[in-house]
Amino acid sequence: MSKKVDGILVPSDEIQEICQRLGAEITRDYQGQEILLICILKGAVVFMADLMREIKVPCEIDFMAVQSYTGTKTSGVVRIIKDLDLDIAGRHVLIVEDIIDSGLTLSHLIGLLKTRNPASLKIVACFDKPERRRAKLDIDYIGKAIPDEFIVGYGLDYEGQYRNLPDVSILCGTGEED
Repeated sequence: MSKKVDGILVPSDEIQEICQRLGAEITRDYQGQEILLICILKGAVVFMADLMREIKVPCEIDFMAVQSYTGTKTSGVVRIIKDLDLDIAGRHVLIVEDIIDSGLTLSHLIGLLKTRNPASLKIVACFDKPERRRAKLDIDYIGKAIPDEFIVGYGLDYEGQYRNLPDVSILCGTGEED
């Protein structure tokens, strides 16, 4: 079945406003501290690049890759594909996510990172699908709540495609009920 992008859900100018707002909130909350931004690959890399330029306190970055999806379906199993290079013990850590859906992957990741003794551990997500949540999560910074649609663009993909689109759009024809 062919896939097509069906209309812009979040235009690029709104995404930039989200990054500016979140950057200002994070800057305010971390005054006088240094933070470690952990980008969850691959989807969050575009968001983190824009967000970190809006954060006006010292920060370092590191990357993790986790996998729990195949196409549009969750496998139910969380695998660490790439672990952190930096030690997070005693550091203020901010997990940078592109989108929070069921929350199961992030819940697993939080449990893992807490065992590494960070000074604090918070979450920033560009997009949130609260109606899909299956795990209890406290999300500290949310860019925008969106409807339960499969979205692509701005780093979000379908089978590795569409990440380069500047806007966030709905993807049709993924084999799910439309």
